[in-house]
Amino acid sequence: MTQPETVPNHHAHHAPFTGVMGVVAALSMITGRAEHAHLAIRLSALAPGDLVVDIGCGPGAAARQALRAGARAIGVDPAPVMLRTARLLTRGDASYRTGVAEQLPVDDGAAQVAWSIATVHHWRDLDAGLREVRRVLAPGGRFVAIERGTHADARGLAAHGWTDEQAARFAAQCEAQGFVGCGVERHRRARGSTLSVTARTT
Repeated sequence: MTQPETVPNHHAHHAPFTGVMGVVAALSMITGRAEHAHLAIRLSALAPGDLVVDIGCGPGAAARQALRAGARAIGVDPAPVMLRTARLLTRGDASYRTGVAEQLPVDDGAAQVAWSIATVHHWRDLDAGLREVRRVLAPGGRFVAIERGTHADARGLAAHGWTDEQAARFAAQCEAQGFVGCGVERHRRARGSTLSVTARTT
Protein backbone atom coordinates (compact mmCIF):
# COMPACT_ATOMS: atom_id res chain seq x y z
CA MET A 1 0.00 0.00 0.00
CA THR A 2 1.46 3.37 -1.01
CA GLN A 3 1.87 5.84 1.84
CA PRO A 4 0.08 9.18 1.29
CA GLU A 5 2.48 12.06 0.80
CA THR A 6 1.78 13.81 4.10
CA VAL A 7 5.24 15.35 3.95
CA PRO A 8 7.28 15.29 0.74
CA ASN A 9 10.55 13.50 1.48
CA HIS A 10 13.02 15.70 -0.37
CA HIS A 11 15.98 13.58 0.74
CA ALA A 12 14.79 10.01 0.24
CA HIS A 13 17.03 9.53 -2.80
CA HIS A 14 20.00 11.64 -1.71
CA ALA A 15 23.22 10.25 -0.24
CA PRO A 16 23.93 11.24 3.37
CA PHE A 17 26.02 14.35 3.97
CA THR A 18 29.65 13.39 3.28
CA GLY A 19 33.04 14.90 2.53
CA VAL A 20 33.77 18.60 2.42
CA MET A 21 30.14 19.51 1.71
CA GLY A 22 29.09 17.50 4.74
CA VAL A 23 31.47 19.47 6.95
CA VAL A 24 30.19 22.75 5.49
CA ALA A 25 26.59 21.64 6.09
CA ALA A 26 27.36 20.64 9.69
CA LEU A 27 29.07 23.94 10.43
CA SER A 28 26.18 25.88 8.91
CA MET A 29 23.76 24.19 11.32
CA ILE A 30 25.65 24.96 14.52
CA THR A 31 24.13 28.41 15.00
CA GLY A 32 20.73 29.92 14.28
CA ARG A 33 18.82 26.93 15.65
CA ALA A 34 18.10 28.16 19.17
CA GLU A 35 14.62 29.50 18.40
CA HIS A 36 13.31 26.12 17.26
CA ALA A 37 15.07 24.34 20.13
CA HIS A 38 13.49 26.67 22.69
CA LEU A 39 10.10 26.12 21.07
CA ALA A 40 10.57 22.34 21.27
CA ILE A 41 11.58 22.61 24.93
CA ARG A 42 8.46 24.64 25.71
CA LEU A 43 6.03 22.50 23.72
CA SER A 44 7.38 19.26 25.20
CA ALA A 45 7.44 20.65 28.75
CA LEU A 46 11.00 19.35 28.99
CA ALA A 47 11.99 19.04 32.65
CA PRO A 48 15.33 18.61 34.41
CA GLY A 49 16.29 14.94 34.38
CA ASP A 50 14.14 14.08 31.34
CA LEU A 51 15.72 12.10 28.53
CA VAL A 52 15.01 13.57 25.09
CA VAL A 53 15.62 11.75 21.82
CA ASP A 54 16.53 14.31 19.14
CA ILE A 55 15.67 12.66 15.81
CA GLY A 56 17.79 14.09 13.01
CA CYS A 57 19.99 15.91 15.50
CA GLY A 58 22.52 17.20 12.97
CA PRO A 59 25.49 18.79 14.80
CA GLY A 60 23.60 18.69 18.10
CA ALA A 61 22.44 22.30 18.49
CA ALA A 62 19.02 21.40 19.93
CA ALA A 63 20.46 18.61 22.10
CA ARG A 64 22.83 21.13 23.68
CA GLN A 65 19.90 23.40 24.46
CA ALA A 66 18.21 20.43 26.17
CA LEU A 67 21.33 19.92 28.31
CA ARG A 68 21.25 23.58 29.32
CA ALA A 69 17.66 23.00 30.49
CA GLY A 70 18.91 20.21 32.78
CA ALA A 71 17.78 17.31 30.60
CA ARG A 72 19.73 14.41 29.13
CA ALA A 73 19.88 13.81 25.39
CA ILE A 74 20.32 11.12 22.79
CA GLY A 75 20.95 12.59 19.35
CA VAL A 76 20.22 10.34 16.36
CA ASP A 77 21.40 11.08 12.83
CA PRO A 78 22.42 8.99 9.80
CA ALA A 79 25.34 11.25 8.81
CA PRO A 80 28.70 10.49 10.49
CA VAL A 81 29.95 14.05 9.89
CA MET A 82 27.02 15.44 11.86
CA LEU A 83 27.63 13.06 14.75
CA ARG A 84 31.36 13.80 14.84
CA THR A 85 30.66 17.52 14.93
CA ALA A 86 28.05 17.08 17.67
CA ARG A 87 30.44 15.05 19.83
CA LEU A 88 33.19 17.64 19.46
CA LEU A 89 30.92 20.50 20.51
CA THR A 90 28.93 18.87 23.33
CA ARG A 91 29.82 18.64 27.01
CA GLY A 92 27.36 16.94 29.33
CA ASP A 93 25.01 13.98 29.52
CA ALA A 94 24.50 13.42 25.80
CA SER A 95 25.00 10.44 23.52
CA TYR A 96 25.10 10.68 19.72
CA ARG A 97 24.14 7.57 17.78
CA THR A 98 23.89 6.53 14.15
CA GLY A 99 20.31 5.89 13.11
CA VAL A 100 17.16 7.04 11.38
CA ALA A 101 13.60 7.74 12.50
CA GLU A 102 12.44 4.34 11.28
CA GLN A 103 15.03 2.50 13.38
CA LEU A 104 15.98 4.43 16.49
CA PRO A 105 18.95 3.06 18.50
CA VAL A 106 17.12 3.65 21.79
CA ASP A 107 15.66 1.18 24.30
CA ASP A 108 11.91 0.69 24.65
CA GLY A 109 10.27 3.27 26.91
CA ALA A 110 13.59 4.96 27.69
CA ALA A 111 12.67 8.59 26.96
CA GLN A 112 10.23 11.12 28.32
CA VAL A 113 10.50 13.36 25.24
CA ALA A 114 11.20 12.93 21.53
CA TRP A 115 11.39 15.68 19.00
CA SER A 116 12.06 16.06 15.30
CA ILE A 117 13.00 19.64 14.46
CA ALA A 118 12.82 20.47 10.74
CA THR A 119 13.60 16.84 9.92
CA VAL A 120 10.29 15.02 9.43
CA HIS A 121 10.66 15.78 5.72
CA HIS A 122 13.74 13.51 5.78
CA TRP A 123 11.78 10.47 7.03
CA ARG A 124 11.41 7.75 4.42
CA ASP A 125 8.37 6.14 6.08
CA LEU A 126 6.23 8.31 8.34
CA ASP A 127 4.24 5.48 9.89
CA ALA A 128 7.37 3.45 10.69
CA GLY A 129 8.98 6.54 12.20
CA LEU A 130 5.96 7.23 14.38
CA ARG A 131 5.87 3.62 15.57
CA GLU A 132 9.51 3.97 16.61
CA VAL A 133 8.84 7.25 18.42
CA ARG A 134 6.01 5.61 20.31
CA ARG A 135 8.21 2.62 21.15
CA VAL A 136 11.04 4.67 22.71
CA LEU A 137 8.73 6.94 24.73
CA ALA A 138 7.70 6.05 28.27
CA PRO A 139 4.00 6.22 29.21
CA GLY A 140 2.98 9.86 29.18
CA GLY A 141 5.92 10.69 26.91
CA ARG A 142 5.73 13.80 24.74
CA PHE A 143 6.49 14.06 21.03
CA VAL A 144 7.05 17.33 19.17
CA ALA A 145 7.57 17.75 15.42
CA ILE A 146 8.42 21.20 14.07
CA GLU A 147 8.60 22.26 10.44
CA ARG A 148 8.80 25.56 8.64
CA GLY A 149 5.47 26.81 7.33
CA THR A 150 5.26 26.65 3.55
CA HIS A 151 2.62 26.74 0.83
CA ALA A 152 1.34 24.27 -1.71
CA ASP A 153 3.06 25.77 -4.76
CA ALA A 154 6.48 26.22 -3.10
CA ARG A 155 9.47 24.76 -4.92
CA GLY A 156 13.08 23.99 -4.04
CA LEU A 157 14.22 24.85 -0.52
CA ALA A 158 11.02 26.80 0.06
CA ALA A 159 9.11 23.50 -0.12
CA HIS A 160 11.01 22.04 2.85
CA GLY A 161 8.30 22.29 5.47
CA TRP A 162 4.58 21.87 5.99
CA THR A 163 1.48 23.46 4.61
CA ASP A 164 -1.41 23.70 7.07
CA GLU A 165 -2.98 20.66 5.41
CA GLN A 166 0.20 18.60 5.70
CA ALA A 167 0.57 19.47 9.39
CA ALA A 168 -3.04 18.46 10.02
CA ARG A 169 -2.53 15.17 8.17
CA PHE A 170 0.62 14.45 10.17
CA ALA A 171 -1.28 15.05 13.41
CA ALA A 172 -3.97 12.65 12.18
CA GLN A 173 -1.26 10.11 11.37
CA CYS A 174 0.08 10.45 14.93
CA GLU A 175 -3.40 9.69 16.24
CA ALA A 176 -3.71 6.69 13.92
CA GLN A 177 -0.45 5.35 15.36
CA GLY A 178 -1.84 5.44 18.90
CA PHE A 179 -0.77 8.85 20.14
CA VAL A 180 -3.25 11.00 22.05
CA GLY A 181 -3.69 14.75 22.49
CA CYS A 182 -2.51 15.37 18.94
CA GLY A 183 -2.61 19.01 17.96
CA VAL A 184 -1.29 21.53 15.44
CA GLU A 185 -0.13 25.05 16.21
CA ARG A 186 1.22 27.86 14.04
CA HIS A 187 3.95 30.06 15.49
CA ARG A 188 4.58 33.48 13.95
CA ARG A 189 8.18 34.52 13.47
CA ALA A 190 9.91 37.67 12.29
CA ARG A 191 10.25 36.01 8.89
CA GLY A 192 7.55 33.51 8.02
CA SER A 193 6.08 31.03 10.46
CA THR A 194 6.61 27.61 11.99
CA LEU A 195 4.13 24.76 12.37
CA SER A 196 4.28 22.27 15.20
CA VAL A 197 2.54 18.98 15.88
CA THR A 198 2.45 17.76 19.48
CA ALA A 199 1.31 14.38 20.73
CA ARG A 200 1.80 12.10 23.73
CA THR A 201 1.71 8.45 24.67
CA THR A 202 -0.78 6.94 27.08
